[in-house]
Amino acid sequence: MAEHDREAPYIPEKVPVKLGLDDTFRFRCHKDIACFNVCCHQIDLPLTPYDILRLKNRLGMTAIEFIKEYGLPYEMDAHGMPGIKMRPLPNTTSCPFVTEEGCSVYEDRPVACRYYALGRGSMRPVGEARIEDYYFIVKEDHCQGHEAEEEISIREYREQQGIPKYDEMNEGWRDLIIKKRSAGPAIGRPPEASMRLFFMASYDMEGFLAFLVSDAFRSVYDLDRDTLETLVKDEEARMQFAWRFLKQVLFGEMSIPVREDARKAYEERLRERARALEEEKRSFARAEAAFDAPLPD
Repeated sequence: MAEHDREAPYIPEKVPVKLGLDDTFRFRCHKDIACFNVCCHQIDLPLTPYDILRLKNRLGMTAIEFIKEYGLPYEMDAHGMPGIKMRPLPNTTSCPFVTEEGCSVYEDRPVACRYYALGRGSMRPVGEARIEDYYFIVKEDHCQGHEAEEEISIREYREQQGIPKYDEMNEGWRDLIIKKRSAGPAIGRPPEASMRLFFMASYDMEGFLAFLVSDAFRSVYDLDRDTLETLVKDEEARMQFAWRFLKQVLFGEMSIPVREDARKAYEERLRERARALEEEKRSFARAEAAFDAPLPD
């Protein structure tokens, strides 16, 4: 994506009030409300990996088939971390699954749709390892759902909308994104191979399965037969494993056993890199010394 095509960061006119699970708000969406379906015709809808898993299974497609037909690639940060949005209908901003009766995939609708009219934010407090979630109310001019008389807690609303399962499945992926963003410019732009690996493990469920049973994977990682069979048969278990795999490969958080010969080879590569860096330092020191030396008469 060209530099000028990147989305400008969203700067809200008002800083949203942070809410907790037991805070309450007024909101109710239903078929008889005057603004019914309006938000579905004005989408800018990022999809999480679990959104894609649920939708592609509902439609009887592979993940890549779903992405090709309904996905819109975008970059989640300035370093090009790959994301997927829902592709609107041609020449519109309408969701491809909206009908006059409402959402045609309602039982498997994305988590952003389930949260509306709430937003969820996540942050890592300075100096702490934990990730803190908070919520805020999203009010758009067209939406009349906020005029509801009854109040509901955020905790109750999340349960009502079936959100906990989605957040549970996406939590490891969210942690990866926050870890990457928390590293800031120090980590730089990841190599292209890392980007492809992130895309495959995040979105291409069938491609990640093929990788898990490949000789390339099994020559490095030491999984017992039962674990591998579970990952082959259970997509949700495979998704949770994908987050562990990415944390290990991208950030060195070791949770998957590595074969001894592969571990030794990896450690040797690290030693070679350390020796190369040390030689670079010595070369730089020699160059500095040459500049500092007195000029000959």
